[in-house]
Parts: sequence; C-alpha cells; structure tokens
Amino acid sequence: MQKKRPPSEGGIQILYTRARILSILRAVDAFLSAEASLASLLVATFLASTLIPLSSELVLFGVLKLHPEVAWLALVVATAGNTLGGMTSYLIGRYFGSKKPLRQVEHMRRWGAPALFFAWLPFVGDALCIAAGWLKLDWRAAVAYQAAGRFARYWALSLAFGVTG
Repeated sequence: MQKKRPPSEGGIQILYTRARILSILRAVDAFLSAEASLASLLVATFLASTLIPLSSELVLFGVLKLHPEVAWLALVVATAGNTLGGMTSYLIGRYFGSKKPLRQVEHMRRWGAPALFFAWLPFVGDALCIAAGWLKLDWRAAVAYQAAGRFARYWALSLAFGVTG
C-alpha cells in the first residue's frame, strides 16, 4: 500500500498540525494582548510627539478597539508617552538653545507655560516645546500643561471613537 503524502503547494510541503496552529494562535494573541498593545502605544505616542511623523491617534484607536476594557489606562499611557516626547523636545531647546534671542521664541515668553496646553497641535507643538526649553521655562509647569492638553485631546478622540464615556 502506498503512503499518503501531505498536501503541498509549489513543491513545499505544508505540515500544519493542530499543535502548530495553536502555538501560532498563542503567539498572535500574546502580540495583540492588552499589555503588548499598551507598550506599543507608549512607544508610538512618544515617537509621534518628537520630530518623527507618526499618527498616535491611529495607534490609540487600534488599542481602544482591540481592548476597550483598558480604555482609561490607554488614555493615561498615550498621554504619558506623548508628554515624554514633548519633554524631549523641551530638553533639546533647553540644552541646545542659544543665548541669542529669537523673535519667534519671544512670542512664547509672552504666553508662558500655559501655551504648552496646545503642544499636541501638528507642526506648532514641537516648536512650542523647543521654545519653552529655549526660554528655560519651569519644567514642572511644562509637564503639567502638556499633559493636560494631550490628555484632553486623547479623551476627546476616545469619545469620538465611542469607547469612553
């Protein structure tokens, strides 16, 4: 009697056993777990608030849709990552800023740290953070105003996504 051969495609044998399929599913589940999603969210929001053009909103949307049970934690993680990225820009301005006054930076002096509430805005957000560092504004105020603005944005987005209430 002739042995049956496993099905093949293009000469390559496909040997997916039940155990192999289950191990693949476990790996995918671990990759998409709430913990892994939150870690990815932290990295993405950090990078998005620096000069790297990423959409942290899309990553937040994905996490909120995959894991609505951690919605509030996701908002906190996104806020923390985005604020840390903004503070990186602040530090760049603080340590690499020149003593020479710039007209654009002087506008920031007039508004002060409360202007950092709008640090989440595209294009201007990085400039606001760098200018705040350049002017050596109090770092605690910089963190507080950035975090408040960034949290408000993410919360509004989560409401728009229909995930939080």
